[in-house]
Amino acid sequence: MHRITRAKHIKGYILEIEFDDGEKAVVDLSEYLYGEVFAPLKEIKRFRNFRVDRSLDNIVWDNGADFCPDFLYNKYVTAKAVSKGD
Repeated sequence: MHRITRAKHIKGYILEIEFDDGEKAVVDLSEYLYGEVFAPLKEIKRFRNFRVDRSLDNIVWDNGADFCPDFLYNKYVTAKAVSKGD
């Protein structure tokens, strides 16, 4: 399982995330902000108010929303490697 060690807001619904293996990914979460837990994050002020939870090694929001680090890693880091031909 991958762990998120650092994250920062870039703009809109885009975050730069660093994983425990040193890989970094720029992730656009806009297409995932639907449903009871994630829809409130469409309010950009609320979206920007995330933190890295050290006990979960994940990014979390005050309403309990979070994204699985493996999902983010596989979607963005693996895709980056595939597009580079690694």
